[in-house]
Amino acid sequence: MPQPALPEPAFPNLDSMLSRKFGKEVANYFSGSPLNRVSFLRTDHSFLSAALKHPTTSFLLFNNLNPLAKDPSTLEFVPFTEVKPLIGENPYSKTEEQLIAEYNSAVTIPQLLFLGLDERDQQGLTHNIYTGAPRFALDVTPKGTIASQAQSLIQDLQSRGLKFLEGRIQAALPAQDAAIYAQARALLDWNARNPFCAQCGQPTLSINAGTKRTCPPKDMASMKGAIGGNVGTAPTERPDCATRKGISNLCFPRTDPTVIMAVVSSDGRRVLIGRQKRWPPYWYSTLAGFVEPAESVEEAVRREVWEESGVKLGRVVIHSTQPWPYPANLMIGAIGQCIPGGEEVSLKHDPELEDARWADLEEVREALRVGTSALGESAQEGYKEGNLRLPAGTAIANQLLTAVVGGFVGEASKI
Repeated sequence: MPQPALPEPAFPNLDSMLSRKFGKEVANYFSGSPLNRVSFLRTDHSFLSAALKHPTTSFLLFNNLNPLAKDPSTLEFVPFTEVKPLIGENPYSKTEEQLIAEYNSAVTIPQLLFLGLDERDQQGLTHNIYTGAPRFALDVTPKGTIASQAQSLIQDLQSRGLKFLEGRIQAALPAQDAAIYAQARALLDWNARNPFCAQCGQPTLSINAGTKRTCPPKDMASMKGAIGGNVGTAPTERPDCATRKGISNLCFPRTDPTVIMAVVSSDGRRVLIGRQKRWPPYWYSTLAGFVEPAESVEEAVRREVWEESGVKLGRVVIHSTQPWPYPANLMIGAIGQCIPGGEEVSLKHDPELEDARWADLEEVREALRVGTSALGESAQEGYKEGNLRLPAGTAIANQLLTAVVGGFVGEASKI
């Protein structure tokens, strides 16, 4: 499958002191969204009500986190009239305070997200000084009290030749659509994973246009804490919860920081690569791992490299970052260099890798030219079986390796 182009960084042609010293900014796949998130308007239900039904408004639908599309490279956005039978006339007609006071855990509320304003469309909604086409995401997975309506909507969409793209990773979309998809998927996944309060175990309510969850003090359901229970006629007081006291009264989406690093030998002539057992033959990548609590990015890079390969690093420099919505990672790309005498590879610490080895820059350069692909896909024309395989350009590992063979570790400062 052809690899999509990467997003343009912000102000790619801007000349500044920072760009002259560190080079142009690097943008990775799943970043570069065209949307202005206007996050400060997420509690403004008059704005959201207007955005919901504007002629330029569209919704990206998900079924079990799979996005609606025409084909693997083309998302399908639908108008308000398509989703009205599921979400109703206006889910923002009441304030958040009213919705919390009337909360009923026995009634399934379709998960709706306001993603932002697409400022490429200047014929879109104007609110104060902001103009753009409103973009929403909606989970249409059949469940609870909306199962029948959701299933009818899905069947109607599929009857028109549309489909929900299956597969864990969607990496064939145009860069800007991929960024919109990533934002929507990460938030829908977080909401789906957190239906209950971490403090008291009671069901929570999605607020702030889908970007926060709260634990209401009362529940109209007669079966306390039971999602899908019987509808009551009077609210039931719920047990005390620490989240309703002080400033810790909301649950926020999580983002898990992950380091991923290209490791260069002390002489700058080789790169450390590793592979997991489940990967296809000859397929390698850079090393990666999670940042632990009370650990800097630089410390995490050194620790993970030593744990997985036994290699010892000195200087570590952050290169670029990549949102990774599977489920909610921020990949922090770094380049590190070995200390003299610290290049011996040993897999005796952490058994995560099947193999780790040093590769000459020329071997990596050739693999980047003809040997890249997503896992399970074929390499480009010109690849010779048995040679090194590397991740596709949509992966930050590819960008890190490209930077290294392009002279990142040299006399001149460059990022």
